Order: sequence, then C-alpha cells, then structure tokens
Amino acid sequence: MAIFALDKELVFPPVHLSEPDGLLAMGGDLSVERLLLAYQSGIFPWYEREHILWWSPDPRFVLFPDELKVSKNIKPLLKRNEFDFTVNKVFKQVIRNCKETKRPGQEGTWITDEVEEAYCKMHELSFAHSAEVWKDDELVGGLYGIRLGKVFFGESMFSNRSNASRFAFTRYIQLLKEEGILLIDCQVYTEYLESFGARMIPRKEFIQLLQNLLPR
Repeated sequence: MAIFALDKELVFPPVHLSEPDGLLAMGGDLSVERLLLAYQSGIFPWYEREHILWWSPDPRFVLFPDELKVSKNIKPLLKRNEFDFTVNKVFKQVIRNCKETKRPGQEGTWITDEVEEAYCKMHELSFAHSAEVWKDDELVGGLYGIRLGKVFFGESMFSNRSNASRFAFTRYIQLLKEEGILLIDCQVYTEYLESFGARMIPRKEFIQLLQNLLPR
C-alpha cells in the first residue's frame, strides 16, 4: 500500500489502509483541529526528522484502568507518599523534560520544537494534561498526554529519580480511574508498560471503544 500524503485539507484516510507497521500518512500539520481529529480517529503523530508521520497500528497497545498492576516495590512508596504528586502544575516543564531526557538505545527524540509548541497549545485549551512527581520541591518525574471523553491518550514520560515515572504513572492511572476514564491508549508495545498491565487489542476493537467513549 502507498503512504498517503496529507495537505491542508483536514482529513485522514481510513485506518485500515495503514501499512503493516501502522504507518498511515505523512505531512499535514500539528494544528489543534488536526490533532483532535487524529486522536478521535485512532491515529497519532510521530516525527521522523522533519517529517510528520501519522500512525494507526494493529494491534493497539492499551491499558484498562481496572487492570492496572501495582508492582511490589511501588506499593510501599505509594503508602508512605514517597513523592509529592500533582496534576497540570508544570505542563511545559514536563514536556521539556520528556524532550530532553536521554533514553537507552535512542539517538534522539520525536518531540521536536513543533511538537512541544503544539502540545503546549493543546494544554492551554485543556486537551493536553500532565502528571508530575516531586522530591524536596524538585520535579523528578512525570508524563503527559491527551484527555478526551473517557479516554487518556498517553504520549511520553520521564524520570530523573529511581521509580519516579512508575510512581507518577501508577498514581495518575488511579486518579483517572476515579474520574471515570475507562481506557488508556499506550499506542505501541513496550515491556515497561506491559508490566503495568497494558495489553494488545485488535485495532477494530480499539476504534469501536473510541466511538463509545469519546464525545460525539
């Protein structure tokens, strides 16, 4: 199949036309309107050098909050509130840390200046959210993503202290569950997120969940 080239028209091709690896289209922009349409359609952006690539993998990696696994080493940290936990306090700092934190096996980051600017705009409009963990008033871990309806679309996380991102993720998923979120989109498989209980589901099932859980 060919990779679709997007222009200024606000439209995406059907997700079933994606390549086997999930690549669907390239180009377009990171406007709020296009990003919202992407997430509502089961598509997410990922940069490769200067190109915006749009993906909709099959199967899809997700976490149902009811299936969250809290590891044995995190339970005592939660019980004694080892870290301070906040939401949407320093979104810009969180995405900047996600952008700049070095990751094993990765030469760079997909979070370009354009991505950072776009998601900060999404945050200003209350679509993008962050969760932060602190130690002695220092930001040591966090994550951010898009929240629509009863779905949270996770984007990236960082940690500058042992167990900080695991603490942030666990506490935030617990909070999202309390607030009625029923699905966490983890996008693509990672062993790390699998340890929290994330699992693969068919893309067709994922799209159906979006239709049921997102506002119309």
